[in-house]
Amino acid sequence: MAQASKIEWTESTWNPVTGCTKISPGCKNCYAERLAKRLKAMGQPNYRNGFRVTLHPHVLDIPLHWKKPRMIFVNSMSDLFHKKVPTDFIFKVFEVMSKAEHHRFQVLTKRSERLRELDNRLTWPENTWMGVTIETADYLSRLDDLRQTHAAIKFVSFEPLLGPVPDIDLDGIDWVIVGGESGPRARPMQPDWATDIRDQCLDAGVPFFFKQWGGINKKKTGRILDNRIWNNMPKERLFDLRRTTTIGQYM
Repeated sequence: MAQASKIEWTESTWNPVTGCTKISPGCKNCYAERLAKRLKAMGQPNYRNGFRVTLHPHVLDIPLHWKKPRMIFVNSMSDLFHKKVPTDFIFKVFEVMSKAEHHRFQVLTKRSERLRELDNRLTWPENTWMGVTIETADYLSRLDDLRQTHAAIKFVSFEPLLGPVPDIDLDGIDWVIVGGESGPRARPMQPDWATDIRDQCLDAGVPFFFKQWGGINKKKTGRILDNRIWNNMPKERLFDLRRTTTIGQYM
């Protein structure tokens, strides 16, 4: 339920909640759903319910036992702001993040309305980065919801990027990630969709991170965009990711 991660923009994952439901086109080929079903078939007890939303209070304190500072993606196998996650449990997750002040926590949600509604009831520690996922221009309202929160670092992940997203309001946004869909049914990302968002970030002075082209074999398609790797991170950055110390560009 907590392990080293191959995700390019983080170091570890921590899953006090697993399971989710689909709410928008980006969810169609969910990697977490495929993985959860595989883990259930392997007899992994924390995935006994497959991809149904399941709380795991027994793993809440895991980050407190990690002494070395690390970047931690919270709920890579779920969405913390899913309607089936009790508000009290969300508070407990935030309490752990606040106590583990030597780490950096990255939280991503597609359920930005609930995030906005709970914002004033949450205690936002400085080490918690809050992000929303946007797959097409139809979901830019998630960015507006995020902007209204008190998170110290606000970011957006355009992954899987399924269409062009022009005229993004990046005011108050600290970081942008772009990535194509990967897996057996991956929908292709057009290069101009990615470069347009990159250019908008450069114009606005917002750090840009290009995660992957994706596809059936994401290792083969790689991460090169316009002849370079884009590993820009938020200015708040206090320690380097293992995989970006030699090639990362910081703004």
